[in-house]
Amino acid sequence: MKTAEVASTRYAAELDAADSLAAFRHEFVPNPQLVAYLDGNSLGRPTLAADRRLQGFAADEWGDRLIRGWDEGWFDLPLTLGDRLGSAVLGSAPGQTFMGESTTVILYKLIHAALTARPDRTELVVDTDNFPTDRYLVQGIAADRGLTVRWIEPDPAAGVTPEQVAQVVNERTALVLLSQVAYRSGYLSDVAAITGITHDVGALALWDLCHSAGVMEINLDAWGVDLAAGCTYKYLNGGPGSAAFGYVRSELITQMQQPIQGWMGAANAFQMGPQYQADAGIRRFISGTPSIMSMLPLAESLGMIEQAGVPAIRAKSVALTDYALELYDALLAPLGVRLGSPRDAGVRGGHLTVLHDSFEEILPQLWERGVIPDFRRPNGLRLGLSPLSTSFEETRLGVVAILDALRAVTENPA
Repeated sequence: MKTAEVASTRYAAELDAADSLAAFRHEFVPNPQLVAYLDGNSLGRPTLAADRRLQGFAADEWGDRLIRGWDEGWFDLPLTLGDRLGSAVLGSAPGQTFMGESTTVILYKLIHAALTARPDRTELVVDTDNFPTDRYLVQGIAADRGLTVRWIEPDPAAGVTPEQVAQVVNERTALVLLSQVAYRSGYLSDVAAITGITHDVGALALWDLCHSAGVMEINLDAWGVDLAAGCTYKYLNGGPGSAAFGYVRSELITQMQQPIQGWMGAANAFQMGPQYQADAGIRRFISGTPSIMSMLPLAESLGMIEQAGVPAIRAKSVALTDYALELYDALLAPLGVRLGSPRDAGVRGGHLTVLHDSFEEILPQLWERGVIPDFRRPNGLRLGLSPLSTSFEETRLGVVAILDALRAVTENPA
């Protein structure tokens, strides 16, 4: 297709007209200053339902019910909301998913819990391009416990392959920690295959779902995944700092001991006995008093995801990133911009990364113009296209703005 056609408003309008999820865009809080939000893979936009729920919560639930709220749903919310998330997004049967603190804290709990289930094993596997939190946690826990870290070095424009995992796991491996979608490149790992390879040597697999939950089809139970964790403020639109989630396969729950033994993970929390006795179920992974307000926006956005269905969301995501790729080929590649993500949608997550040494310089200009992509050093712009809130026209406007800003600095250098 010709460059002018790909970048035309008419072509984008045709794509928007065929979008079965277009109506959901009106369910988000409007922002008149926003031209193109291309950062849904870092922070999702707020929903109108969440706005209403948060505004009413202080008076209707907190103010009216006061402490009675704990008996009327708050106490069980980390589990009931976890089950709902598991059903709608994670492919998880009830009783295996919980809402907790940040992703960092939940990963810390799950890594330690996995090690208690594999006490005679001495190695942890992680990749060098995984998100910093994942790498830092593995390094710190390994140092504390005298364990060895085995590093996988993936292709920066791709991700960890089953073949690479097979080369490093062995009878000493306790845990493999990887991300389903690589945070830089958007590469989509083969969770089922890698989990199977991990199990072949008797190790456990822990998957970070931060960049896939809410935008990818996930089937944790069917894939045989042992453990998983992820945030809810990206494609799940839970808001900044919203409660993260953890998943533990049902048959492993009683084999594991998590390291932060708080009162709400006890078998009988309100007995407040002298000794900690872990709950027999997934509640044992909860520690202190849950942050109820941080879960409210997610409860609302899940309604949209349940209505739309993850398969339709994934189809829209592929269409958006395919279109962004067309725009990249037509507009950005001729200026020397390189592609940092897979072309094949079958191994690509919900965002597209493009690379140029001038991107850090133009980012403030884009933000001032109401065009908001995400920058990752040294030279990557991530275009995170959230299917429920992003239109094809918005995508077009964003890439055209990147083109204009890039031309300004490359054709007229200071």
